[in-house]
Amino acid sequence: MAYQALYRKYRPTTFSDVVGQNHITTTLKNELDCGKIVHAYLFTGTRGTGKTTCAKILAKAVNCLNPINGDPCGECEICRSIALDEISDIVEMDAASNNGVDDIRELREQVNFTPATCKYRVYIIDEVHMLSGAAFNALLKTLEEPPEHVVFILATTEVHKLPATILSRCQRFDFRRIDSGDIVARLKYVANNEGLDLTDDAATLIASAADGGMRDALSILDLCASHNTSITEDTVANVCSMAGGDYLIKLSDLIKSHSTEEALMLVDELHNSSVDMLRLLSELTSHFRDLMIVKVVKGESKPIVCSSAKMKALELQSQSFDIKEIMSILSVLQSSATAMQNGNRRCEMEMALIRLCNPEIRQDLASLERRIASLESRPTAVIESQAPKPTETTQEDEVEEIPLPEYDEVPAEMIEEIPSPTESAPTTTSDGITPVAQWSEIIGILRKTCPIIAGVLGDSKAYIQGDRLLIDTNNSQFRTLVNGNNAVYRDSIRKAAQTVLGQVYKLGPYHAKQAEEKTDDPLLGFAQKLKQLENN
Repeated sequence: MAYQALYRKYRPTTFSDVVGQNHITTTLKNELDCGKIVHAYLFTGTRGTGKTTCAKILAKAVNCLNPINGDPCGECEICRSIALDEISDIVEMDAASNNGVDDIRELREQVNFTPATCKYRVYIIDEVHMLSGAAFNALLKTLEEPPEHVVFILATTEVHKLPATILSRCQRFDFRRIDSGDIVARLKYVANNEGLDLTDDAATLIASAADGGMRDALSILDLCASHNTSITEDTVANVCSMAGGDYLIKLSDLIKSHSTEEALMLVDELHNSSVDMLRLLSELTSHFRDLMIVKVVKGESKPIVCSSAKMKALELQSQSFDIKEIMSILSVLQSSATAMQNGNRRCEMEMALIRLCNPEIRQDLASLERRIASLESRPTAVIESQAPKPTETTQEDEVEEIPLPEYDEVPAEMIEEIPSPTESAPTTTSDGITPVAQWSEIIGILRKTCPIIAGVLGDSKAYIQGDRLLIDTNNSQFRTLVNGNNAVYRDSIRKAAQTVLGQVYKLGPYHAKQAEEKTDDPLLGFAQKLKQLENN
């Protein structure tokens, strides 16, 4: 006798045997027990959750000669014949390969014939969303006025693709992803019957890889059993070409430490070990998703499928990541998964790691915030010196009139270090430079007309020298904003100054005479060295 796959061998034959879909099986049993049979059912849900299985059980149940509380008896002639696919009244149709209008027209002709053996002629149409528009229209007529002896069971993984006219004529049942605990229990049951030694950690890893699908879980178990009758977590990882928990922890640590070269070498090692790069990316995404859950969910019960040892490792590693960083990493991984579908998988994986290990090249909000925070946290040296004497500015000091790109916020990579001006100038000088007493009024106008430049000039001062308005600010973003291609920021300052001062001024930076670099004070010398390091 030919070998039978485990998912077929252990396919439930009654509603009571179905795992993880009690909300559906209980309703169907109660309806059938009361004799309530509708003409069209719609089973929807992800793959491997029991849609086709329940459709076949329902086909037996509505025709069973001796039903038991809504379940088929499995012993009568009808049940045995349906189980052996020997009854022509039960028709299974795959809409993926029979999706034309002619196929549905042929079906419409058949439904008019009374059943040959059973009470009901049952049509199970799998992947019904694959039908063409014309085929749906042809099917709709039959669903509107079906013969009394016909029952339709439509199954789909993409219910959103079905026309509303079809949906409204079916009794809908939504199949959920099967709970990992139910999958583990079923795997242990099957392994025990098959004489397999399946560890708890291995069963948990299979349940995690199956992602709520019992059929996938049993298929993975079947594959592992062909490899070894003693199935451990390593067996599952090797058979499924998974990276394994240890590699994920190590790779995450390398991302945290920005060790680009080591991360790439680890991926090369995994690639040479036949680890699929798409699966690796998926596993790494799931790993950081688990880290995110550990950071956010503080209770004992967390929506994570893993062993107790893995949970401890996650809790330990999560302490070295903040939630913004995790969210940023997940964003990069998700975008890389999309690109990997059509590109070179290894190359996409390596590109993703380079971005993850080098936050400065990530173009996401979280990385920009971290880079700005890093710049703001640099140590600054305060150099005490005599009050500086303002120097006369030259024509070259005036800001260049070049366009400025439009940004709602200034990207961190555009922030450049410029020497901080020294202490403010005296109120009057011999060089014709006069402080602008109404500068706060000008800033007040800018807060309404151009909030960005107002924020940059928050702690600034201004001076007038002839027909020029000289601005004195410590904020390094000032030059970046006004040295761009767009005159918006420059014009905003000029207009605000004109409103208050009654005159249009040219703009220029204010330069104060720097303190003498040579000094006999060791502390001042040390401060100057710190300043140089900062500027480098």
